[in-house]
Amino acid sequence: MTNTIKILMATAVSAALLVSIYSAPSEAAGRDYISIVGSSTVYPFATVVAEQFGKTTKFKTPKVEATGSGGGLKLFCSGIGISYPDIVNTSRRIKKSEVSNCAKHGVKDITEIKIGYDGIVIANSRKSRRMKVSRRELYLALAKDIPSGVGESLKPNPNRTWKDVNPAFPDIRIEVLGPPPTSGTRDAFAELALEGGCKTFKWIKEMKKKDRKKYRAICHAVREDGAYIEAGENDVLIIRKLEANPDAFGIFGFSFLDQNEDRIQGSIVDGVEPTFENIADGSYPVSRPLYFYVKRAHAGMIPGIKEFIREFTSEKASGEEGYLIDKGLIPMPEDERLKFRRDGKKLTNLVL
Repeated sequence: MTNTIKILMATAVSAALLVSIYSAPSEAAGRDYISIVGSSTVYPFATVVAEQFGKTTKFKTPKVEATGSGGGLKLFCSGIGISYPDIVNTSRRIKKSEVSNCAKHGVKDITEIKIGYDGIVIANSRKSRRMKVSRRELYLALAKDIPSGVGESLKPNPNRTWKDVNPAFPDIRIEVLGPPPTSGTRDAFAELALEGGCKTFKWIKEMKKKDRKKYRAICHAVREDGAYIEAGENDVLIIRKLEANPDAFGIFGFSFLDQNEDRIQGSIVDGVEPTFENIADGSYPVSRPLYFYVKRAHAGMIPGIKEFIREFTSEKASGEEGYLIDKGLIPMPEDERLKFRRDGKKLTNLVL
């Protein structure tokens, strides 16, 4: 075989290899589906949108995982590239410390999309009586340390039963199943319910101006003696446990109450029932906005991201008559919906 023939054969083989590489399925070159992690509260909404998106577009159905807001943000902020999630769902707004962590790993351009509102409920089995409770009483039941009653001092929470908190309550052991510290629901419950009750003590409220860190520690720390039980990110499992134990309570988003109202009931907090209308008009005191965040760098890397944002922010999905409303999402006012729809379309950069 002459050298010329060998060269021609080698060239042909190289060309064939190049063709095979560039004509290979997109999996070989990169990921061809959207990867979403984060909040267990936003998970059912994101899943419905993902399924709709997969059915009605040319793109693959996004992969959605419930890791908790905090856990999801850690994954999201770990880097740029196909090994890292494209979108993170959260049941609270991203923190400045998390934005800084993102930036350290090269995730510098982030778009924030608010999708609507949700209430956090403390619910129990329909086999039991419905609880009427104040945020102050929730604090006295679940905080790690509470005022001692002597001067401006604290003591480890001594309350073992609901009757210890309020003589009008039933004489049953305090047992509340709730999410772990990585959950946005846990963060929001601590801020809206526990802190809401904590600052009814005047001397603690005044501490916020003098020592914000200490104030937060007092108002947000959850007891660790068995009264509060971390039940993971699986809200369906909490509902099953409430059915098995009618004396227990569970903490989760309104959507799970809405979808299981034949089995569980939400407690009335500060005289207000957790209903769609009361959360929408802001009268229910333990309610919060829901978000997702997008890596702008991935919008040109992973197919379908811009289109997925468009679907999630559309009127047919999250508008007043949208299909997510049937799943328990509380819609935003029209001006907010339009703002975040524009932000999604332009991939507007987050400013805290």
